This record gives sequence, C-alpha cells and structure tokens, in this order.
Amino acid sequence: MPFRFANVAGRSTLADVDGNYFDLEQLSAGSVSADPMLALADGTTLANLSETLGDHQPAGTLAQADLGAPSPRPRNGYGVGLNYATHVAESSMEAQEFPIVFAKYPSCIVGPNHDLHMRSEVCDYECELVIIIGTGGKDIAVEHGWDHVLGLSGGQDFTDRGAQKMNDPPQFNLGKSMDTFGPIGPVVVSSDSFENRDDIGLETHVNGELRQQDRTSNFLFDVPTMVSFLSKFTTLAPGDVIFTGTPSGIGSKQDKYLRDGDIVTTTFEGIGTLTNRCVRVSDWR
Repeated sequence: MPFRFANVAGRSTLADVDGNYFDLEQLSAGSVSADPMLALADGTTLANLSETLGDHQPAGTLAQADLGAPSPRPRNGYGVGLNYATHVAESSMEAQEFPIVFAKYPSCIVGPNHDLHMRSEVCDYECELVIIIGTGGKDIAVEHGWDHVLGLSGGQDFTDRGAQKMNDPPQFNLGKSMDTFGPIGPVVVSSDSFENRDDIGLETHVNGELRQQDRTSNFLFDVPTMVSFLSKFTTLAPGDVIFTGTPSGIGSKQDKYLRDGDIVTTTFEGIGTLTNRCVRVSDWR
C-alpha cells in the first residue's frame, strides 16, 4: 500500500494525496513512536495505517506545517557522484566502473524549507533524489535492493566549492557537509506510489530561472545498484540517506554561484518541492 511519510514539527506523520497530515502516534493509538527516526523503521506498519487515513480527521495540512527532515538523524548519510552522463560531461571527466561515494555528514541534514547558511562566495546547488533506507542490511544483492528502500525523497546536495577544493585532492566530505547543506523532503514517498519508480523527473530553479532538469531513468547507477554497492562496504541502517547524484547545470560550470537572498526551488515528480533561501552568514577561512 502506498504511503507518504512526513516530519511535522519533530513528530512522525502520514500524509494523504490532498496534502493533509495525520499524527502517527495518535493514528496508531500509541503503537507507533512520535519520533520520526523510530517510526520510519517499520514500512509495513506505515503502509497498513495509510489505508485507514480516510477514517480519521487530519491534524493539519502540510502546506501550513513546520516540516523537518523526514529522516532527521540518520546514522549515516552518503552521496554518489557523477551519476548522470550529462554531469560527467560538464565536469570533463569519464564515467566510472563503480559509484563514486562521499559522506554527507548527518549534521548537515535539515528540513525542506530551511535556509542555506553560506560561508563563502562559491556555494553551489545540486538537485538530487534521496533514498531513505527502511530495512538495513549487509551484502544486499542487487535484485533485492528495492526491498531495503523505505521510500524516496527530494534533496539538495549544496556544496561549498572553495571548501571542496581547498586541497588537492579535494575535500568532498567537508565541502558538502557544512551545517544546512543537506535539506531533504518534503516527504518520503513509498516506491510503490510511483507509476515507474525508476523514472522520476527533477528540476532546480534559482530565483525562477531553470538551472537543472532531468529524469532518474538517466542514472548511470540505478537505485538497487547503489544500495547493493554501499552494503558491500558498510551495513546500512534504517533511516540512512543516500543522495543519488546530480544532473548537469550546476552553478560552478556556468559561473552562477549562489548569492545572499537567492531562492533555490527544487521539485521532484510525485514527491514535492523544497524551497531554500540563501543566507550569507560568515566566512570559513
């Protein structure tokens, strides 16, 4: 059964297709935790409860809610680089045999509408579908990769290019994991909600200007492959987040870095929209 999971003001909720949300602790008569990190570990219960939403009064609407990251405290956060041929080309690099993986430190994870706190003049946007792990595991076979996915969410892999390239070789983890550099949301959508879970449209606008547009059917490494690959090196845990790579159109390749006051709007087909205001707060160097 399809479901949509959201973090409203720090509480676990389910949402219907009309954008109403239902508090999970109340909906389940206390059997499901109000803590989103605990609630999202049981996709079967979420799916079963989603079938009953029509029998209950909603607690409010997502449009008026204080939305947090659906997985607010993941044990681990991962990023996959160069996962679209168009981004490989604009980066003047070559496609790789294996996924390129870096860390998105959990401390960078924030809600879908959180401000981006910039500490240089060379901060960049990267529109990315986000995998939320439901059932953890080790040495997961590719053919079982989707079985370990709770659902899909949207994200921005914001990057400080100066911090990333402070040294040679680059500091990917630091440049991509500053506080606020990992907004995700607005909801987690179960994979059975999509007509084709391997073909989801995504796009980024900055101040209304279209900068990125692609579909996840153009991944070089698909969702099951990424899940399986990571599990060969580290045991995946419920709530872990995987940023799946960005298409072409990033700011650094157009000399269009983010500026104080810019509005970054990122939309994912069947999931929703993130809106992040850029705020210049200090300098890291």
